[in-house]
Amino acid sequence: MTAFLQLARKRQGDTIALIRQLVECESPSDDPTSVNRFVDLLSENVNDIARIRTFKGGKVGKHLRCEFRLPGREKSGRILALGHSDTVWPPGTLRSMPFRQAKGRLWGPGVFDMKSGLALFIGGMRLLRELDIPVRREVILQVNSDEEIGSPSSRELTEAAARQSMAVLVLEPAAGLDGKLKTARKGVGDYSVIVRGLPSHAGLDFEKGASSIVEMARQIERIAGFTRLDRGITVSPGVISGGTRSNVIPELCSIEVDVRAPRAADARYLERKFQTLKPFDKRCAIEVTGGMNRPPLERTAGVRKLFAIARAAALEMGVQLDECSVGGGSDGNFTAALGVPTLDGLGAVGEGAHAANESILISKIAERTALLAKLVSTL
Repeated sequence: MTAFLQLARKRQGDTIALIRQLVECESPSDDPTSVNRFVDLLSENVNDIARIRTFKGGKVGKHLRCEFRLPGREKSGRILALGHSDTVWPPGTLRSMPFRQAKGRLWGPGVFDMKSGLALFIGGMRLLRELDIPVRREVILQVNSDEEIGSPSSRELTEAAARQSMAVLVLEPAAGLDGKLKTARKGVGDYSVIVRGLPSHAGLDFEKGASSIVEMARQIERIAGFTRLDRGITVSPGVISGGTRSNVIPELCSIEVDVRAPRAADARYLERKFQTLKPFDKRCAIEVTGGMNRPPLERTAGVRKLFAIARAAALEMGVQLDECSVGGGSDGNFTAALGVPTLDGLGAVGEGAHAANESILISKIAERTALLAKLVSTL
């Protein structure tokens, strides 16, 4: 057992206490007052070891940047750690999903995605200070307030910080109960398709109408056909709206489509396919808007090297670390697309993101805290 893991286990109670504070400070994406309260709480818990800066988030809460004061006189290059303060849970969720410790787990809204990841990283930086381990790089933790809604105001801030960094560590939760790191993520996008038809009376002037709903039904089958499971490309029409009354040939119909693409080339394929949509009924018109919201996080040579370093660090502590690819996106998609080596899934080990069973394994807390400390000291 390394000194990192020994001390992480000794300090595990402090880490759990911080996790509880963060979980019990609700911070839904659409409630900037609550998010700002969370940012203030997090700042109070780290301002003794880091310089705090905040950035306006526009319609969302403020973004936070913590610049850690770590051992080692000369620093060359930067490590950027990424997390987010917002959750999907509405205010008052704690009444039905209170923070609790039971069955070897910590439970509560946001505990897995991803408030524990923030606490683990802060705990890791405290280990480095307590053990007086020299760190060669500047270490910055950026906590965005709008990740769960696509990072509209934080993306530019994230990309600017990544361009000045030699590696990005994403504190999103691990994959699976064995704690796999995420070395690839699909790109995520949304397309909106609108069909405009010709309205008419469904009884008196049926033949004069051109139904937007009938046309859209045909288009949906075509759009769903863009899916290529052999390439990991998925296209899912998820929301449909159209028509006014049953006795009116509908003029308008719209759908919202979720798309996932593992590679940049796949995202370009989808863009071309949506541009080919033409009406079956020439009296109808089709409008397509949208595109990729997050570019793919591809398993590049830089990502593979970063994972190899993390795996070796874990093995020194007697921990087996594996990797995987996942379908969901994170802010790490943005940094990887810039060519900056990015390693995701370094946060808590558990399950139930965005679900009532959201929880993390207590037995993995010290391991993750120690891994983050060791990884930062190694890079």
